[in-house]
Amino acid sequence: MDWPIQEVARLAGTTSRTLRHYGDVGLLAPSRTGDNGYRYYDQAALVRLQRILLLRQLGLGLPAIGEVLAGERDHASALLAHLDWLRSEQQRLADQISSVQSTIDKLKGGEQLMAEEILNGFDHTQYKGEVVDRWGTDAYASGDKWWRAKTGEEKAAFLAEQATLAADWADAAARALDPAGTEAHELARRQYGWLSGIPGTPGYPGAPTKEYVVGLGEMYVADERFGANYGGAEGAAFVRDAMTAFAEREL
Repeated sequence: MDWPIQEVARLAGTTSRTLRHYGDVGLLAPSRTGDNGYRYYDQAALVRLQRILLLRQLGLGLPAIGEVLAGERDHASALLAHLDWLRSEQQRLADQISSVQSTIDKLKGGEQLMAEEILNGFDHTQYKGEVVDRWGTDAYASGDKWWRAKTGEEKAAFLAEQATLAADWADAAARALDPAGTEAHELARRQYGWLSGIPGTPGYPGAPTKEYVVGLGEMYVADERFGANYGGAEGAAFVRDAMTAFAEREL
């Protein structure tokens, strides 16, 4: 089954012109073109369009989206990473909605407002305590300064790279690869390179330390919030084992 371009555009809240542009730049090819010249899109194309729209929401430009999609083999695993992000955003927005509604109600009723209620859901430094406890005040301060200095598109690109890595890890774990094998080793190398660009990481500027890489893998298993990024406990264990094998061989 496939759908004509006008219907896809309507359902996606975009325009036929935009979809044609996606096709022209090699981002979203139609599954077929009818005798009348109309473009049609099948299920696989719609799944790809969903990924494009999600990445657009992150603020990525079309060239960056093309690079992300080109590096992915499994849409389902990639979407799992996005689902985790969407759920965290859903919770953050729910907290903000509740906070604003509570403020409105109390202002109307002349009640005393509490700072914790007014600002619930707006704190981007909620993990500061954990970072300081694990790696020290300087690590948090440098990482926070680095993140604040990024533009919206730079932040989006960083998060997209993280999501792509997480999806590739989940896919590798689902295929039950050897964590000490070649493919897992290359994934660990990518993770290592991604980590090396974050100020505050032990070893920065330069390469993260062996202890940090091994310890981070253990944290992915110990903390289910991080493990969820890699498909759950089994996925997190695979990442830990692969990162440990990489560290033992390379660091």
